[in-house]
Amino acid sequence: MTEGELQTLGLGEAEERAYEALLKERAVGADELARLLGLPRERLETALGHLVEHGLALPAPGGGLPHPAAPAAAIRTLIHRRQAELHLRSAELERLRMSADLLADRLASGAHGAAGDGIEVVTGPRTIAERAEYLLASAEREVAILDRTPYVRGRPGGGGPPPGLDIEALLDRGVQVRAVLDRDGLACPGAYPGRVHTLTGLVEQGLRARVAAAVPTRLISVDRRLTLLPPADAADPAATALVIGDPLLRDALVSLFETVWDRATPLGGSGSGGGSLASEERELLGLLAAGLKDEAIARRLGVHVHTARRRISRLLATLGARTRFQAGAQATLRGWLD
Repeated sequence: MTEGELQTLGLGEAEERAYEALLKERAVGADELARLLGLPRERLETALGHLVEHGLALPAPGGGLPHPAAPAAAIRTLIHRRQAELHLRSAELERLRMSADLLADRLASGAHGAAGDGIEVVTGPRTIAERAEYLLASAEREVAILDRTPYVRGRPGGGGPPPGLDIEALLDRGVQVRAVLDRDGLACPGAYPGRVHTLTGLVEQGLRARVAAAVPTRLISVDRRLTLLPPADAADPAATALVIGDPLLRDALVSLFETVWDRATPLGGSGSGGGSLASEERELLGLLAAGLKDEAIARRLGVHVHTARRRISRLLATLGARTRFQAGAQATLRGWLD
């Protein structure tokens, strides 16, 4: 699990490191813990406060270091809290999306929006592609993409990001690119042979890609400053796109992307258990989630502690995790931990 995914659960890097240290270290004071983590004392106290606030630790009597909660229970608490927040956000986004749809219908049937309105209507595939290229050329920090079927037949890598997007060039310039792709498009057998290969190559170069069912719309957001709503059928000569600069609609669309992103599955991940891990890996993951130390895990497995540590390292690599907490969070989100 990446740092960005942990932050969607309300846990930053300093909080994660502090939680890991509380699980591993015993009888260590706040000053010593701050030294071990390389954090200023004030930053450590803030991180510990966040852990208590989010249910990952319990305050200790007498003002000592808080006691860490078991990882599996702590992760579930974070996920449930995040789900409640997403439900509230979804209700607000639905209201804003209805307003955006009404405005889009009015603009599509009437005159083009004036520049002062913060909404630009672009007509024709070539003009839309040129406008998209111009927007992407102006990107400095981040491009966010929602893409869904139907895709344009015959274009290379169909089922990946929309046409006209040179993702590789953006990544080469240091622009962060996140994309949520429609699961139906990726699962369509044989229609677009190069799509998975193309996506895999882009992910290796730095693209952060996720997959979701029923992606609600196509969307390209540039630096959270301008958002392009591409047409449903990019091949239609009369196709129309909207470039949104209006703050209310732009922020609503960015929030829509973040909601879809939070609920999507990382490309290559799994949404359910179903044999994703071998039985011995699942047992080891359960022991880690219970907060057991290396020595206790080795005793449970009946192996030497060095063997247990090698198995733990392999499991972390399988999950793409840097720490044990990340491994537990990744496995829980994928449904590999009950």
